[in-house]
Amino acid sequence: MSATETQRGSKWLSGAGLRPTRQRVALASLLVGDGKHRHVTAESLYLAARDAGEKVSLATVYNTLRAFCEAGLLREILLEGTKSYFDTNVTDHPHFFWEDDQTLIDAPKEQLEISRLPEAPAGARVSKVDVVIRLRRA
Repeated sequence: MSATETQRGSKWLSGAGLRPTRQRVALASLLVGDGKHRHVTAESLYLAARDAGEKVSLATVYNTLRAFCEAGLLREILLEGTKSYFDTNVTDHPHFFWEDDQTLIDAPKEQLEISRLPEAPAGARVSKVDVVIRLRRA
């Protein structure tokens, strides 16, 4: 990883008040080092870290992704009830999920219209709405 990527990763962590451990900086640099948003799974980030020569376990990747979510750095999108994707773009926006190759990408926010949500049950409030549009190649 370049010095710029590492610097971006470190700045991202410090902005959320997270301690910049070696492993956190390495994973943060892979996530935001190039300045682009991305969607990753724990497994894909683990493989990217390994390919970059970083010594990090899959368990550490999972724990780090959870810490990043708790700090507000990542947004978790749960699919199929068991598969989590982590998005570096934490703003409200919809996603396309390509079922053929299991990839998640941003969908155009400006094209989505939700005119009304059902009322939350008594004693509850809506915390967020995830919109995932599933696609198959024609």
